Parts: sequence; C-alpha cells; structure tokens
Amino acid sequence: MAASWDTLKSATLKSKAPGREYVGFATLPDQVHRKSVKKGFEFTLMVVGESGLGKSTLVNSLFLTDLYKDRPDLSTEERISQTVEIQQSTVDIEEHGVRLKLTVVDTPGFGDSVNSNDCWDPIIAYIDEQFYHYYNDESGLNRKNITDKRVHCCLYFISPYGHGMRPIDVEFMKRLHNKVNIVPVIAKADCLTPSEVKTLKRRILDEISDHEIRIYSFPDCDSDEDDEFKQADQELKDSVPFAVIGSNTVVEVNGKRVRGRLYPWGITEVENPKHCDFVKLRNMLIRTHMQDLKDVTRDVHYENYRLQRIQSDEEAGITTTNNQPNRESMMEVVEKDRQLEEKDAELKKMQEILAKMQEEMAKSQHLQVTDDLQRTDSVRSTKSTASRESHTSHSSHVSHGSHASHSGPAGGAGSVSEQQIMHDKRSSAVEV
Repeated sequence: MAASWDTLKSATLKSKAPGREYVGFATLPDQVHRKSVKKGFEFTLMVVGESGLGKSTLVNSLFLTDLYKDRPDLSTEERISQTVEIQQSTVDIEEHGVRLKLTVVDTPGFGDSVNSNDCWDPIIAYIDEQFYHYYNDESGLNRKNITDKRVHCCLYFISPYGHGMRPIDVEFMKRLHNKVNIVPVIAKADCLTPSEVKTLKRRILDEISDHEIRIYSFPDCDSDEDDEFKQADQELKDSVPFAVIGSNTVVEVNGKRVRGRLYPWGITEVENPKHCDFVKLRNMLIRTHMQDLKDVTRDVHYENYRLQRIQSDEEAGITTTNNQPNRESMMEVVEKDRQLEEKDAELKKMQEILAKMQEEMAKSQHLQVTDDLQRTDSVRSTKSTASRESHTSHSSHVSHGSHASHSGPAGGAGSVSEQQIMHDKRSSAVEV
C-alpha cells in the first residue's frame, strides 16, 4: 500500500503544470477506462436478409470467429415452408486485455418463403422483447448486474442482382427504423463493376429518401478534431450503403496471405478498399462508432419504447398487440398487475373501514355532545321552574296574610254573636 501511494505521489508531482497546483481530476478518464475494461463491453448485432447473400460469412469475417459451424444446410423444400426464426449466438472476444461479449442475432427464413407477408413480425417482437426485459430489470430492485441484450445495430443485406430495393426491403425498413439502427449493406459486391456499385448506391439512397426511411445517421465531427479524422469520417458517410465482400478463405497474393475470393479472372481481397467497403464497415461498426450505436439505442430507440410503455401502463394496462413480448413475459406482467390490483383492493377496503370508524366516532361524539346539552338545558329549565314556583307561592302567601289582617275585626264580631245565639239555644233546651 505504501509503495502504491509513493508511486501515485510521484506521478502527481511529475504531472504538475508550471505555475499551477495539480489537483488530480485529470486522471478521471484513466479511472473510467480501467473500470470499463474490468467490466467488459456488450454489443448485439442483428443481420437480416434473404438466404444466400453471405450474412454468416460476413459476420465471421468481421469478428474473425466461426459462429455458424453447427448450422445445417436446408433443402429447397424446407426453405419454401420455413418461417422466420430468431437464432442468437453469443461469443466472448478478447483483444489486448479488452473483453467484448458479442451477441449476433440471425434471422434465417426471412424473405425465403413464397408468402412473405408479415415476415418482419418475429423480428419486431424480438426487439421489443429485449426492450421489455431491460425495462423490467431497470425497474427492479437489483440493477447492478443488468445484462444488456438490446439490439444495437441491424445490418440489412440488399441483393446486388436487382435494380434497387425490393418492396419487402422498403417495408422492412419502414417497420423497424424507429426501433433499431439500420445500416444498409449491398451483399456480394464482387458481382458488380465499380460503376454499377455507384449506380446502385445512388438508387438505394434515393429510394430511402423517397420513402422517408431513417437509417443510422453518422454524428457530425467536433470542431476540434483533426483533418485526418474528419476526412475518414466523411469517407464513411459517403460509403453508405456499404458494398461488401465476405470470405474466410486465405489466399496468397504476391507472396502475401490475405483473405479473399479466387476467381478465374483474378482475386478479390476482402480487406482491400479498392475492391469493397469491408474495411470501412468494420471500422464504423467496431473501431469508431460502436459506442455511438449503443448511445443512440439507449437515448432514442429505448426511450421511445419506455415512454410508450409507461403511457400504456398508465392508461389501459397491457394491451394485446402483435408487437408485444412473448407469452411468458406477458403472463408475468399480467400476474404482477393482478397482484397490484389485489393490493389496491385491500387498501381500498381498509380505507373504507377506517372511514366508517371515523364516521361512527363522529356520530357518537355528536350524540354525547347533544345529550350533554340537553341535560344542561333540563337542569337549567328545572331550576328556572322551581324559582318561578317559589316566587309565586311567596307572593300568594303575602297577599293572603294581608287580606286576613284587613278582615280580622269584623270576623271577630261575627263570631261573638254566633256564640251568644248558641248559648241561648242551649239554655232554652235545658229549661224544657
């Protein structure tokens, strides 16, 4: 620990600018670089096109690996009845200590059947399913080790034998240009002369513009970039759609072993810029724009899906569409929604019970207050009545006493005369 600290301290002292104190945040890019290299990188590439255009060969040539060594060759009858499949191959590639987890998604059967209506639906469903899984993982509790299997780039192979794009090519790009970065590729470019390649490229770009198809757009160079980088970037932009040749065969040319195709009239070299755009496609896909492809997928295509997902969940829950994830995923979502509904129902019941309890408590308090007021009024009424009765009896007693005092002498005289008469009657009776 002491040695590492001394090393860091000496590096800090060496990095000091004259006349200014060195803080150390200039090492942040190195820290990010070490962390990224330790974690590794992930990239998902999808290849779409009819059979026989050299998709598998080109992928093996790009990454110097063999991803399709166990694939069986189908007969003509099997291809006629074959539906579009999604085949996913993952390989770990390491170069100068940098690890890349490459996932290649192939779509055998695309455009091979007699009826190619809706042949792009499985591809759209796969892309949406990867968005859905990433959306679920991102919304979960453990977001540390999220595996990014979103499709970052789609190489769409265009046949060199026509006079431009076919209706199925146009319809496919229109269906997917809002979901993935589409990079058009002219397959088997060694079938065309240089002038034919230029004519076909111009025609394809015109059709893409006429149908308002949004393919992958190269970002503009920064003003501080050097002229060499700007020139190379402009050459990449001018090469779209890329006319490529794929080959895993090594041939010898002037004493030098190169990958190419041997014909009776000569040799076409895969990595010769004069023969095809293979090197430019590889530079764009791996060396210069791989991170930008991932950024556009995250910031544009995934954000569009995420916004639509949130709006649909808020408005009407999960709706049934042809572009939804697979059935198992949807069942998981439905089960989660059901659990949320049950919890909402329980919460609503508890709120109703609590409201009833509060209402009953308010009623009991109101009745108690009313009874108290009534008892208070009754006591006051009783006291008032008693007071009035007492006042009335006292008044009558006073008036009766006053009347007796006024009639007292006359009453006394009357009583004496009556007593005298009674005495006389008694005396007469004795004498008889």
